[in-house]
Amino acid sequence: MNSINILRREWKNNLSILVNETEENLLICSPYVTYKGTEFLVLNLSPNLRSNGELIFVTDLSPSNIIQGSTDPDALRKLSDSVGRFTIIHLPRLHAKVYVSDFKRAIITSGNLTAGGLMLNYEYGLEIAEYSLVETVRHDIISYAALGATITLDKLITYCEAASKLHDAFDRQQASTNRALQKEFKRILREVEDELIRLRLTEGAVHTVFAKTILYLLKLYGSLSTKQLHIMIESMHPDLCDNTIDRVIDGKRFGKKWKHAIRTAQQHLKEKGLIELNDKLWTLM
Repeated sequence: MNSINILRREWKNNLSILVNETEENLLICSPYVTYKGTEFLVLNLSPNLRSNGELIFVTDLSPSNIIQGSTDPDALRKLSDSVGRFTIIHLPRLHAKVYVSDFKRAIITSGNLTAGGLMLNYEYGLEIAEYSLVETVRHDIISYAALGATITLDKLITYCEAASKLHDAFDRQQASTNRALQKEFKRILREVEDELIRLRLTEGAVHTVFAKTILYLLKLYGSLSTKQLHIMIESMHPDLCDNTIDRVIDGKRFGKKWKHAIRTAQQHLKEKGLIELNDKLWTLM
């Protein structure tokens, strides 16, 4: 094949080849994922990937996606039984759809790992088989995924149970004008949102996530002001940047709590000699 090919409606045929030829590591970045998508994967997994390989799946498990039926976390749970090693990473506002086979082949497309993405919609993308480009694509996705939360299997099972309750509550309140049902749905939604935040903070406090994000952004874009960091971090981590919560000391409000967490992250990174502030711009050292 050519080093770069254009993919259109039948791109799933190229994806099946990519999955089947993967021997060691399959990297998937798909914001939406359903049973049809994971069934497609299972049918095409190579024997080596099933027994000894690793599947890294980057997705968006946000409650809104579950309510809409765009993502089914239980589909990921069942997929975990089909590969030797399985890693799920959650990142909100994820939009990229990327599929990478070892360092051999990559597909960048508009198609999610869903029935619509694989079979119904008109999708468009590129298939790349040039080593240096595939390596760059893999590096970029892995670097961005490092800002997300790794969801262990036991945590995924717990989240699947919460997601199922949320979906049922949503269906009930949609079919009724009963205010009690609507109130119950909002309560369950909040519980699921809180559970997902707990999963995101398993490895440390909020400022730990922000510290990794600051390093990522400074490496990617160069010197940035605190205001620029605020804008970028809020867009990348909307679930951790709650503008309804202020930092309160002795009854006095001192701005948004998440912005103070960014300041804490900046100070910790500065103390470690990783970043410095010059002319109101933060820079990697």
